[in-house]
Amino acid sequence: MKHLLYFLLLTTTIAFSNNQKPTSTSINEVTVYVNGAQIIRTAKITLPIGTTTFKFDKLSPNIQESSIQISGLKSASILSINYGINYLSKQNKSETIETLQNRMMVLKDNIQSEDDLISGYEEELKIIHDNRHIGNENEAVTLEKLQQFANYYRKRITEIKNLIHLSNKKKREMDEQISEIQKQLTEFNVVDKVQTGEITIKLNTIKISQLDLIIKYNVDNAGWFPIYDIKADKINNPLQLSYKAHVYQSTGSNWDDVKLTLSTSDPNTNNEKPEINPKYLNFISRYSNYRSSNATKNYNYKYNPFVQTVSGIVTDETGAPLPGANIIVKGTSNGAISDFDGKYSIKTNGEKELVFSYIGYKSETLPIHSSIMNINLEADIAQLDEVVVTGYATAKNRSISGSVAGVKIRGASNSTNSANPLIIIDGVISSQNDLSHLDPNLVVSTEVLKDKASTAVYGSRGNNGVILVTTKKETYTSNGDVIEEGITNRRFEIKKSYTIPSDGDITVIEIDKYEIPATYAYFAAPVINENVFLTAKMSDWEQYNLLPGEANIYFDGSYSGKTNINPQATTDSLTVSLGVDPNVVVKRNTINNFKKNNLIGNNKIINKNYEIELKNNKQSAISLILMDRVPVSQNREIKVDDIDYGVAEFDSKKGLLKWKINLKPNYSNKFSFSYTLKYPKYKRVNL
Repeated sequence: MKHLLYFLLLTTTIAFSNNQKPTSTSINEVTVYVNGAQIIRTAKITLPIGTTTFKFDKLSPNIQESSIQISGLKSASILSINYGINYLSKQNKSETIETLQNRMMVLKDNIQSEDDLISGYEEELKIIHDNRHIGNENEAVTLEKLQQFANYYRKRITEIKNLIHLSNKKKREMDEQISEIQKQLTEFNVVDKVQTGEITIKLNTIKISQLDLIIKYNVDNAGWFPIYDIKADKINNPLQLSYKAHVYQSTGSNWDDVKLTLSTSDPNTNNEKPEINPKYLNFISRYSNYRSSNATKNYNYKYNPFVQTVSGIVTDETGAPLPGANIIVKGTSNGAISDFDGKYSIKTNGEKELVFSYIGYKSETLPIHSSIMNINLEADIAQLDEVVVTGYATAKNRSISGSVAGVKIRGASNSTNSANPLIIIDGVISSQNDLSHLDPNLVVSTEVLKDKASTAVYGSRGNNGVILVTTKKETYTSNGDVIEEGITNRRFEIKKSYTIPSDGDITVIEIDKYEIPATYAYFAAPVINENVFLTAKMSDWEQYNLLPGEANIYFDGSYSGKTNINPQATTDSLTVSLGVDPNVVVKRNTINNFKKNNLIGNNKIINKNYEIELKNNKQSAISLILMDRVPVSQNREIKVDDIDYGVAEFDSKKGLLKWKINLKPNYSNKFSFSYTLKYPKYKRVNL
């Protein structure tokens, strides 16, 4: 009786503790953001009078708890909402995955059976070997009996070894099948996670109600990114633009036959508007460690998880390549360095961001959004990385040593003042004390003059070498005010229902097709790249609601490569590159002996003269934009004079030259320009 009472008490307790009966739900709609998704589930429930608890199970384990919303309550009220993880519940698997996993389990069981057989065979071999002696000291073994035993041993041992060989062969075949199944499961991005999400709600009502609940929540591990197909059949025909979305999700729950809406919003973007406070100016010490702050930039690029390798070119603000730039996968030691032409290539290994950096330039961090990522780095006059200078031995076998702010000078004596180098900071003779108190962040450049180079300019005072230090001027303080626009709110409602499994694979959805009038032109900038590119300029591109993304280019029915669409440009038209046309050739040559380079007083004068040759090998006339540049001085000691740009358009502020050219079939033309540089002969210029 006592045991019966205990059993009844236990079952009653279990019944009360399990009154949160799982309620089935189904996904009806999904809004996919560029990063994340909103899931809309529905559930039909009968709500009795009083307080009732409902549990919605087998949900995604990646739900953002703060995003959960319940509607369709009518007169009922919510007393509480809780979200948790059930580590004992498994997500439903697709029939294909379940079949593969069951097949793999059968193969593993069969392998175990073969192992058991092999163990039995090996044990039998051991018994035969242990009992191979016949006869004894008192009894002789006849030849006939010996032959019988020998035949038996030979036959049975051969049979056993053959059986072991067959079992091992079967095991190898089954291992290969298991390996193939595992590769296929990996291709399906199958992860045997047992945890599931559960939402538990407690409702109260004063009357019995039939409710159609709507449950909304946001999840991670989902998103979409744009891909474009640009097709051009012939020059002067409109462009065919196909706007596609690549949708992916690995939320832990399949989206079966759901209505999809694609949104260009990113709910993970920081939506807090910035607070701007007054900025008060005051004098600061030139040796202080002050650094101006920069605004947060708005690139609008979104992470593309399917990019495995990124390549591109790192350039400066003028478009010149930056060799030796560092490209690092953020948060890892995986990195690459740009080559002489500024080109780089790097494996992403599933990470999300790349960091681009170069000495003297502001670092940039970008999400991995495309397999082609070209980056322009902005000069940072507030930055100085450590420079190492090695002093050369003089006739007295003496070199320079000491420490300059941010500069190490290796290898000499400082035992006496007479052996110390002459120190000049911004043209002013300075002391070792001035040098030691100089803030490294204020140093722009350091130059060491030795031997004849130092005495030629500074006389006997430069006998021990000269250290020239140039610091930043207040006029060089950077001010990068970029106002973040915030999130966009375009939505594309897809009419067709889609099934998207939770395997992280891509589902391609066509958003729209456009026929866009375009103006075609060729473009060449041989100072940067000695190829001629066909471009298409689209006007009124804002109406198409495009996002930054990668585009596949098709010209004359053939795949021409990839390019990037950047609709964030502030121009009235959007220009895309359709690829290189090998039938139009451009060459940029330096003309020697234009004028002799010479020295006048303390200045060095260099004459530069270039000739650009264009040839159209096509059977039709072309229009071409040719661009080059004249350097622009940022220092009053560097003069750029005697600029001769011929028939080009010249932007004197930027130093850019532009020629608008029409070339007949099988016709060539030449264009030239020149300029003169003048700067102090004891300094070097980044020519």
